[in-house]
Amino acid sequence: MMTYQEALTYIHSLDRFGSRPGLDRVQKLFDKVPEALDQRFIHVAGTNGKGSASSMLSFILQEAGYKVGLFISPYIVDFRERIQIDNEMISEEELADAVTFFKPLMDELNEAGVVITEFEFLTVLGFYIFKQKNCDIVVCEVGMGGLLDSTNLIRSPLCSVITRIALDHTEILGATIREIAIQKCGIIKRGSPVATASQTPAAMRVIRDTAEMMGSPLYFGDNLTVHDVRCDLDGTRLRYMGQEMRLNLIGEHQVENLRCVLAAIEALRDTSRMEITAGHIRLGLEKVRHPARFERLVEHPTVILDGAHNPNGLAAFANTVKSLGGDRRRTLIIGMLSDKDVKGLTQLEGLFDRVIATNIANPRAMAAGYLAQQLREIFPDVEVVAEPKQAYQRALSYGDDVFICGSLYLASEIRPYILGKQ
Repeated sequence: MMTYQEALTYIHSLDRFGSRPGLDRVQKLFDKVPEALDQRFIHVAGTNGKGSASSMLSFILQEAGYKVGLFISPYIVDFRERIQIDNEMISEEELADAVTFFKPLMDELNEAGVVITEFEFLTVLGFYIFKQKNCDIVVCEVGMGGLLDSTNLIRSPLCSVITRIALDHTEILGATIREIAIQKCGIIKRGSPVATASQTPAAMRVIRDTAEMMGSPLYFGDNLTVHDVRCDLDGTRLRYMGQEMRLNLIGEHQVENLRCVLAAIEALRDTSRMEITAGHIRLGLEKVRHPARFERLVEHPTVILDGAHNPNGLAAFANTVKSLGGDRRRTLIIGMLSDKDVKGLTQLEGLFDRVIATNIANPRAMAAGYLAQQLREIFPDVEVVAEPKQAYQRALSYGDDVFICGSLYLASEIRPYILGKQ
């Protein structure tokens, strides 16, 4: 029997095979545990917001009395964040037991020349655990894209959910919104309902055409009205179905994600006859947590952590910063991966009094010195502090409010340090 650390070491050893789109390999592993696919799924794809939407759905469904499996990526602090039941991580023992069970099956496939990647293995592992624990519903976030993602062996989801589509991972998913939308719409299955967030005309055309071709009823987040939206650092307040609600996430972009979630709930009510009331929605939204999505870690001075790293995410980050108002000075800490488009940072121009570029502990990281060179074309005051923890201490020394963005890898590294200082 493996220990938890041995199980993690084994899982991470599969990372050397990288990310390789395609379903043939993962299908062979699912063939060894076919019951893992015999579950009720809600499948969530999109460029930005799919993690927040998945979390909202999971908490609301739990309030409605369902036992909910939640499969998300990436994790921020603890690897087990990726596989949750009723919004709690599975235990270390449960993960170790499942990896121990799968190791001989993986060895058989390796001997047959079938090489399974880390994410493919995690997909099957997570679905298997949810089945073993008798989950009523599994909310599954796509890893990347949709059409060729290893989660896309889900056959007939209760609902396919598509959050905002924008440019990201263009080297894999395509260079245009239309090409990326085609990949995302790969999760739409014949006859299963689809819920979509507000989209660009190009993305919406693909969604409409795909839904029509698949005979899938389409539910629009834009059609759902929420009233009296008020956003501050304590969350997002709104009125829906005659009730005052507070979403425990910050920013108007989260209201867009919420509308998409509400459209999905409408689809679940209509097509699966699920009993989900306004009260369930209200209680679920109050409990939602989603680390590193405009998350306030410290109140005085304000310290905000966000994983924004692509143009659409940075736009949402910028809009939320603007909405806060106030006359406090602001310092931004930023670290990025080398494959991200620095031009998207122009959206942050004028919002910060100084910027600190830092490194990320990742082989694909953009060097802090090079990032600073790019940033100096946008911001007047840019410095380099190579180590993220020291960058945070430097930011605090100025007495400003502190904002951190650029990569979820940076968030993963710096979040435990900041919280440990409280």
